[in-house]
Amino acid sequence: MSSVLYDTPGPKAKRRNLLWSIAFFAVLALVLWFVWQVMDDKNQLEWALWKPFTQSEAWTTYLLPGLTNTLKAAALAMVIALPLGAIFGIARMSDHRWVRIPAGAVVEFFRAIPVLLLMLFANEFYARSTDVGTDDRPLYAVVTGLVLYNASVLAEVVRAGILSLPKGQTEAAQAIGLRKGQTMRSILLPQAVTAMLPAIVSQLVVIVKDTALGGVMIGFTELLNSRGTLAAFYANPVASFVVVAIMYIILNFLLTTFASWLEQRLRRSKRSTGAVLGKDDVDDLNAAEVGGSFGSGASA
Repeated sequence: MSSVLYDTPGPKAKRRNLLWSIAFFAVLALVLWFVWQVMDDKNQLEWALWKPFTQSEAWTTYLLPGLTNTLKAAALAMVIALPLGAIFGIARMSDHRWVRIPAGAVVEFFRAIPVLLLMLFANEFYARSTDVGTDDRPLYAVVTGLVLYNASVLAEVVRAGILSLPKGQTEAAQAIGLRKGQTMRSILLPQAVTAMLPAIVSQLVVIVKDTALGGVMIGFTELLNSRGTLAAFYANPVASFVVVAIMYIILNFLLTTFASWLEQRLRRSKRSTGAVLGKDDVDDLNAAEVGGSFGSGASA
C-alpha cells in the first residue's frame, strides 16, 4: 500500500531488500559465532560460571535487591521529573519575563551539567548539610541528580512539543475567549502529548540506565553495583555482565512497549468520532432518512 511518505516496493526493490536482509543476518551470525568462539577459548562458557544464575541465592541476595533499588530510584525520579519538566517547559513560554527568564536560566544551567556531577554534589550536600542517614544518602543523591538533569531535558521536550503545534490552535482558542492558561491546559497540552511521547520515553529509558552511575561512584546498591558484588563472590564477571545486560534490555523493552501501546491508544482516541452506534441505532437513522426523503418527495 502506497502513501504520501511511502511507496510499495516493486519486484526489484523486494529482491534487493531480501538480499540485504540475508546479508545482514549472515553477518550477524558470523559476529555471534566469533563472540562464542572467543568466550569458549577463554573458558567463559564453563557451566560453573553460569550455574549460580540457576540458583535462588544469586537472585535473592544480589540481583533482585539491586533491581528493586534501580526501579525505586528510577520511579521516584520519573514521578518528580515529569511534572517538574512540564512546569518549567510551560514557564519558558510565559509572556512574563520575570517567569520566562529565571525558568530558562534554571533549565539551561542543569542541562549543561553532567548528571554524574549532580549526583556527587547532591551526595556531598546531604552528607554535610542535612541529617539524612548514611544508608539513605545514596538513594537521595541519585534521585536528586536524575531529577535535576532530566527535568531540565524534559522541559525542552515539552516546550518543543507545544511549539510544534500549528499557531491556528492558539488563535482559535483565543477567538472563542479562552485565557492562555485554559488554552494550554485544554487545547495545546492534550495535542502535544502524543508528539512528545517518543522523546519522553527515550528520556525515561535514560533515567533507568543512569541509575548505574550512582552505583559506580557513590555506592548506591543498584543492579550494576549488585552485579559487582555477585561477580566477586562467584568469580564470574563476564557471565554476570551478560545477565545484567539482558535484565536491562528486558526492562527497557517493557518500558518502550508500554509507551508504544499508550501512544497508539492516544492516537486511536483522537480519531474516534465520539459515541458508538449499535445496529438498532443505525437502523433508526436509516429509517429516518428514508422517511424524510419520501416526505420531501410528496411535498414536492
